[in-house]
Amino acid sequence: MTITRRGFLGAALVVAVPLPGGTELVPNVFVRVDRRGRVTVTVPRPDTGQGVRTMAAVLVAEELAIGVEDVRLEQAPGDTTRYGSQAVANSTSSRMMAEPLRTAAATARCLLIAAAAARWDVPLAECTARDGRIRHPSHRPLPYRDLVEDAAAIDPATVAVTLTPPERWRLIGRTGAGRADARDIVTGKARYGAEHAPPGSLIAVVARPPWIGAKVATVDDTAALAVPGVTAVVTLTAGQGGVAVIARTTDTALRGRAALAVTWTGGTPAADSRVWLDELEAALPAVPGAPAVQRVYRLPLLAHAPMEPMNATAHVTGSGITVWAPVQDPGGLRNQLGAGAVVHPTLAGGGFGRRIETDVVMEAVACSRAAGQPVSVRWTREDDTRHDSYRPMSVHRLTATLDAGGLPTGRAHQVVTWPLTVSPPFASPVVVRASGDHFPYAVPGSVTVTLRPAPLRTGFWRGVYAGQFGYAEECFLSEIAERGGHDQVEFRRRLLPADSRLRRVLDAAAARSTNRGRRGVACHLDYGSAIAVIVDADPAARRVHRVTAAVDVGIPVHPSGVTAQVEGAVMDALSTVLGAQITVRDGAVVQSSFRDFAWARITDCPEIEVIVVPSEAPIGGLGELAYPPAAAAIASALAATEPVSGMPYGVPVG
Repeated sequence: MTITRRGFLGAALVVAVPLPGGTELVPNVFVRVDRRGRVTVTVPRPDTGQGVRTMAAVLVAEELAIGVEDVRLEQAPGDTTRYGSQAVANSTSSRMMAEPLRTAAATARCLLIAAAAARWDVPLAECTARDGRIRHPSHRPLPYRDLVEDAAAIDPATVAVTLTPPERWRLIGRTGAGRADARDIVTGKARYGAEHAPPGSLIAVVARPPWIGAKVATVDDTAALAVPGVTAVVTLTAGQGGVAVIARTTDTALRGRAALAVTWTGGTPAADSRVWLDELEAALPAVPGAPAVQRVYRLPLLAHAPMEPMNATAHVTGSGITVWAPVQDPGGLRNQLGAGAVVHPTLAGGGFGRRIETDVVMEAVACSRAAGQPVSVRWTREDDTRHDSYRPMSVHRLTATLDAGGLPTGRAHQVVTWPLTVSPPFASPVVVRASGDHFPYAVPGSVTVTLRPAPLRTGFWRGVYAGQFGYAEECFLSEIAERGGHDQVEFRRRLLPADSRLRRVLDAAAARSTNRGRRGVACHLDYGSAIAVIVDADPAARRVHRVTAAVDVGIPVHPSGVTAQVEGAVMDALSTVLGAQITVRDGAVVQSSFRDFAWARITDCPEIEVIVVPSEAPIGGLGELAYPPAAAAIASALAATEPVSGMPYGVPVG
């Protein structure tokens, strides 16, 4: 039997239900209860640090009336036929996983209740589940393990499935619960991408183009092959191209790469990001009329910089391809590799959109095919920084007309940027605008998007275009408010409907903020969620004292996970506002690691408070929600009274 439901954005959620019978209770692909009563949840989407495994454990434990600690986690392989979409993207994991996982666990619970009711010969309605047992007022409680075989013999189609109502929730939305895998992560038991390479795997590193767009012209691998332990040198057309050195250890592979003699041709060896930014600004359309206020914001390239650099392991045999890798879409990757492929997604040390791409996997597949053995491709931190798919540069001109009280009565937002080269739909200005423009205030206006050809590889970066559009819009509002002498919070309250979710979170943040030093405020409505961020800072010292964020995500399945997501986005925002950016000189990316792609240090960390605002809205997304307003609020709080060409984050790239 197969149940197909329509989920978020109309995506089909397919739950394949096996036939009844057997010694385990396996009513669907997500949940099983074994003969010892142990509950295992198969998590359909990868965990890139956002905590989907914990969310899955909470949802299943709630419906099966057990503790989170009693749920075992198992990662699903890539398979869209069995699990539906497995992409960790567009902040959809919570929204798309919640109903299927709750329904899966509730089905198991109802089957166990049906088995107990039949054994006791009592009405189903008189039986309840609690603490891993089925209970009835007139009988001794039966643990799940005693009912598994009977429950497995019942056809799920014959049992009505009911979800636990919110008033009876013990776990969903309750504070206090930590991550289900926290202990494994902090003790090193958790295994990430490169740690999943099977025994006997070879290691590969790749010599990559020294300037943007260059291709291999000639290769002399004599010295590289003379390094003991180097087994092969392969010129790659897969992934981003280059020359792979395959060896028995990482150190040997790196020494082999250093010994290569490669010449390169083509590309843009004279490229300069300062020129690119000027070209974008020159492409801004002319301003119609005479606006009361106008600003231009110039936003730089950004790298993803996950703590775990790119890596993937592949084993190509005559019977197919097996991959072990920290990816954001294992099902999509399997479809790309072919139906016979097996994709094992691993824990990922951050993704932020980078791991939706498959270039590193294709490199591993090509290397394994050439070597005839499993090969693990390892990117160094320098590889990761200099050969990323970067967040595009963009230039924003914002204009506004004001009434006598200094409130905006009209606005125009002109954007010139690049498409995402890794995603063909983002070659459309309509798609770029839909991704980026979420202006929530009652100010009529227009937004125009002009796309110029991207001179280097660009890709999804946390928040995608909203991180740029929202940043510029909120910084501009802050300047207008300051120009008119308005309080930043009250200014936004006057532009928001009284019953809006944004106004509620703004009020909640304002009630807890400290108003120490200069204040920055920003709001964002996206992914079915709402957030307001208020920042207290000392511009002279370039120091952020406190960040207060109030967020409405509908039903907060795992509140501490909500807090962690917002805190992470705040630190990303602080890093970029304080100066982390990618620049290009003489055709090459200048930055090489955290030495010069200056991510915030622990000494930069402000006090952060996250308020989860109660809400009856459906479950909303969160992974990308907090970055745009956090960046805008931090920049506004740190700005000089009369900034030149925008806020600190918008100054010309030097």
